[in-house]
Order: sequence, then C-alpha cells, then structure tokens
Amino acid sequence: MAKNLPAKGGILKSEALSKYILNTSAYPREHEQLKAIRDATAQKYPNLSGMGVPVDEGQLLSMLLKLMKAKKTLEIGVFTGYSLLATALALPDDGKITAIDKSREYYEVGLPFIKKAGMEHKINFIESDAIKALSEMSSDEKHKEEFDFAFVDADKKCYMKYHEHIKKIVKIGGVIAYDNTLWFGFLVEEEEQVPEYARASRKALLELNESLASDPCIEICQISIGDGLTLCRRIS
Repeated sequence: MAKNLPAKGGILKSEALSKYILNTSAYPREHEQLKAIRDATAQKYPNLSGMGVPVDEGQLLSMLLKLMKAKKTLEIGVFTGYSLLATALALPDDGKITAIDKSREYYEVGLPFIKKAGMEHKINFIESDAIKALSEMSSDEKHKEEFDFAFVDADKKCYMKYHEHIKKIVKIGGVIAYDNTLWFGFLVEEEEQVPEYARASRKALLELNESLASDPCIEICQISIGDGLTLCRRIS
C-alpha cells in the first residue's frame, strides 16, 4: 500500500500548508522520544513510515486524553508505537494501555524509545489478531466498560467488527477514536478513479462513516486532521 500513497499533504492536498502546520505548531513541541520513533521508522521502513500517526494528530490525541483525565486506554494497531508513546506520555503515572497488534516486530522498533521515555510500565502489549482479542475481551465480564479511551488504527476493512466489540468495553462517557476515516480523500471520488489497492478500504470506510453517523449509542465528530479522525463518545 505505502508505495502508492498519495502525494504528501494528506487530505489538505497542500504539502506547503501541511509543512506550515508541522513546522509552526507541531514539531517544536514534539517529545524527543516521539521524534526518535518517527526517525527510526523512516529509516527502517521508508515505504511504510506514512502508516504512523502524524505529529499534529498525536498532539490532538494527547490533549484530548489529558482533558478527559483518562487512565485506562485501548489501542488497536500499534505499528512502531508513535501513537502508543503519545498516549503513554499523556496518561498519569498509574495509567495503563492495552495495546494489540499482530506484529511485535514493528512494536520493537519503537520500544527502546518508549523505555527511554520511562513509559514501558504503562503498556501491556498483546501480540494477537485484533478481532480475536477483542472478541475475548468483550465477552468477559471483567472487561465490560473498562476503558476510558480507545484508539483504532488497523485494518480498515475490520473497523465495523472492531466497533461492535469496542463499544461494549469502553465506558459510557468514554471515547473511541477511529483513524484514517477520510482515506486520502478517496471517499468522495468515483471508484474507478481510486487506486485498486485503496478500493476495499474505501468501501469499508464509507460504510463505517454512515453506520457511526446513525448509531444512537454514540455522539460523533469527524475531524479533518491527518487522514481523517472520527471521535465517538459513548452515551448509552
């Protein structure tokens, strides 16, 4: 997928404006170990580095977690751990993150920097298929309404399935954040104009966005940051 990603600038469609935002507001306040993860990812996986959460989006999530006073969070899709460390830095010292990813290899790229930041004690990394892990958690009474916040940045085609499980284990008043919900702007383009590799995820995200908009159990806010971020606050 990454080798065919659209030009830099994301959904802004302007690399110059994207650089302005990053250089003016985001990079100056980026934690040194977050920058180290970003640099290590770009070096080891140059064609995949775009999979990481953008710096400005990471800072938005950090501020949201602090405003919520979140203590227990869930992360589906870890990659090299940029958003994971951003979350850990925002939580209190006794905060806990359950992080699920099927690849420990990617996670271990960022792990040394997580350790340098003194945040490893907050993280429970589970190497597993997300559907399997979430199914087990949502059917276990001890996990019901357990989490203050969940961040999802994994297989877009599975977002609908994730949602059915996650909304059972996030507290009422808690927030679920779905990443990439505007999918490079492809959602508003005709299917034949969309690259082949992006079509299945485009279809899944169109269905997800419609489903979330009509779900009476949540309030939603879709934000045009990064590649699109949808915040869902559970209300029932």
